Amino acid sequence: MADLLEEAAGWLDGMRTAHLSRPVVYCRPSAGSGQGAEVEVAATIGKTVFEIDDGSGAVERFESRDFLISAGELVLGGDTTLPQPGDRVKEPAGVLGVKVLVYEVMAPGKEPCWRWSDPFRRTLRIHTKQVDEVF
Repeated sequence: MADLLEEAAGWLDGMRTAHLSRPVVYCRPSAGSGQGAEVEVAATIGKTVFEIDDGSGAVERFESRDFLISAGELVLGGDTTLPQPGDRVKEPAGVLGVKVLVYEVMAPGKEPCWRWSDPFRRTLRIHTKQVDEVF
């Protein structure tokens, strides 16, 4: 018998991608001086608010811009991969898309820079922070 919840999660991921996403470019810089790898993916925009206790009783808030991407779409250099700190996401912005916002994959403290967004590991939730703006 089929797992109805897993089938529903697949359908929901397809609907999210088809109707609640926008194209972004996911980039991985090269380790050396050569060209890195990049791929255009459909991403749904979200956010996560982290509250980090600094150990002295003060709590710092960090708001991440999240990109929800189907795990199967994150293919760099011919291989399906997972996000890494330092990767970049380029998001067109503005009315004509002439401005591009650049986000770096990261999270505060010892938090992971990504997590699964569903129990069937279909969707990645990638935490980022804006680091640049290109015209």
